Amino acid sequence: MAKASIVIVEDEEDILELLEYNLQKEGYETIGFLNTKNVQQLLEEENIDLLLMDRNLPGVEGSEFVEKIRSKGVQTPVIYLSAKNKDSDIEEGFDRGADDYITKPFSPKEVAMRVKAVLKRTKIGFSQESIAYRDISMNPQTREVRAGELNIELSKLEFDLLLTLIKNQNIVLDRDFLLENVWGGDDIYQDKTVNVAINRLKEKIDPTKEKEYIKTVRGVGYTLA
Repeated sequence: MAKASIVIVEDEEDILELLEYNLQKEGYETIGFLNTKNVQQLLEEENIDLLLMDRNLPGVEGSEFVEKIRSKGVQTPVIYLSAKNKDSDIEEGFDRGADDYITKPFSPKEVAMRVKAVLKRTKIGFSQESIAYRDISMNPQTREVRAGELNIELSKLEFDLLLTLIKNQNIVLDRDFLLENVWGGDDIYQDKTVNVAINRLKEKIDPTKEKEYIKTVRGVGYTLA
């Protein structure tokens, strides 16, 4: 199984490096940020298993950032790492999308144990079985995709798009449905966004254009052929 991917947002560089070092030693892949710039895009486009989020960040309070991305449909599990340690602060953190809350100062061992617990808990409910369509198979837990003899590397967005098409394979899905169910219904996204993503997905799963898995229904949307 692929290693769990963890994004860490922490503005103190020494703490960020300590967290990355200890979590990598536990076998996780980590991506560190000193602020929230580019974090939302990464969470929307890649398969990230957990977000470790400081609350005292430059430009934006960490729990407000999480509340914002939750409203956009991002459901990545979140653990706060924060010096805000009052009961009211912790309650606020959970109200704003936390799966767990660790107060500073903390021990790396405690962080590793809490990370393991949250990952175990949030993985429950994922289907263990592959989902198939023609010669495409997808495993929602490992995010592995095969098309014929090819192993296909898909971004989180592309994976979710293909999975939605396969789960609704007897239905023509219009762009509004896809925007709502794959992109989270954000008003900044437009029909062109869907078109570009569909074309990119087609190129990855059918590079020779021989199998034509995805059919465009002009003026309506997309379905599996």
